[in-house]
Amino acid sequence: MNLLNNISNFFGKYMAVIVLVVTAATLFIPQTGLWVSLSWINYLLMIIMFGMGLTLKFEDFKLVFVRPKDIITGCVAQFTIMPLIAFMLCKLFNLDAALMTGVILVGACPGGTSSNVITYLSKGDVALSVSMTSVNTILAPILTPLITYLLLSTTVNVDTYSMFISIINVVIIPIVLGFIINKFFGTFTQKAIKVLPVISVTGICMIVASVVSHNASKILSTGLIVFTVVILHNVLGYACGFGLGKMLKFNIPKTKAISIEIGMQNSGLATSLASTSFASLAMATVPGAIFSVWHNISGAILANIFNRWNENKNEQIKKHFQGI
Repeated sequence: MNLLNNISNFFGKYMAVIVLVVTAATLFIPQTGLWVSLSWINYLLMIIMFGMGLTLKFEDFKLVFVRPKDIITGCVAQFTIMPLIAFMLCKLFNLDAALMTGVILVGACPGGTSSNVITYLSKGDVALSVSMTSVNTILAPILTPLITYLLLSTTVNVDTYSMFISIINVVIIPIVLGFIINKFFGTFTQKAIKVLPVISVTGICMIVASVVSHNASKILSTGLIVFTVVILHNVLGYACGFGLGKMLKFNIPKTKAISIEIGMQNSGLATSLASTSFASLAMATVPGAIFSVWHNISGAILANIFNRWNENKNEQIKKHFQGI
């Protein structure tokens, strides 16, 4: 059991490095990832979402009634800031229809489970982060297709019903099943969730390997633009979330949670939707795959920065100046 825990901790701690290595290997040696079929993406995401469901409890939704202002702020920000940033970047860099679709999908998706881990490492408001992720994920079947339609309908054909059904099947049903199992078999799930980092990182790596290896030549030919857009999208999301928290005078833990939640997206869902609802646009899967790699790297960096910023240091600074 100790060995399993050590392996799980290793995967959780070095997730960014592992995903980066897989990306580099499948980009420059595509044969290493071609065995992962693009048709597996939905099933892999379902496993990851089922794992998320196993970690959820009723308490994660109580915050909606206890702190409605915080949750509403997070939800509105999530589904406005990232889609608008995505749209502006697409226009600024004059992306073609396929890449634009992929970037918009990333922006229109809810926050990812990685945001909860990064918030924890940042000493942010974890309860708020988990609640925002949960609520935003539940709202995704309606809001993600709607936002995608509003921003893309003049560029490509958007089948909102297909997207709705896909999100229900790939995200909502697995999460609900995991939630129910956790409710009735809590003792078992508490043991099972110890291996979730291994399963989640493996699933993410396989999704990235599949998309990158099957589109390696196209990524290399347009790589600089795609990477630039993805990095800007993520970093601007963090910045806007941070600015929003400061503007609303949230305390430091809340501000950290809002910043991270807005900047980190469920890019696996974006990749899944691109491969199913926009199958004719092969490159639409690429922004989501690259975002999966980058936001884990940037999240680890941000956690290191945020971890040094806390209430105690602020109080120490105030006392220092009061004593002068």
